[in-house]
Amino acid sequence: MAISQVSITQPVQPTLTQTVSQTIPSNKESFGSVLKNAISAVNDSQIASDKMTDKLVNGEDVELHDVMISAQKANITLNTALQVRNKVVEAYQEIMRMTV
Repeated sequence: MAISQVSITQPVQPTLTQTVSQTIPSNKESFGSVLKNAISAVNDSQIASDKMTDKLVNGEDVELHDVMISAQKANITLNTALQVRNKVVEAYQEIMRMTV
């Protein structure tokens, strides 16, 4: 078989449409409900951390390293939520500065 006879029938890289359709969930969940679920998850991690800390303070049977891990998870989720909020506000401000 000569090189001139070889043809590629499938694209080497997926097209943008294929990539986007794979990353977007098909259940069409609204932005408001996604935001509410994310904030609820942050709140749940904060509440879990507070409960673990209260158990430690009250002398209940809880390990110190579990309390510290719970506190760090709550801290990371809160910081992540704040950074996402900052990026969204920054993007909104950038869009508002654009001239049409």
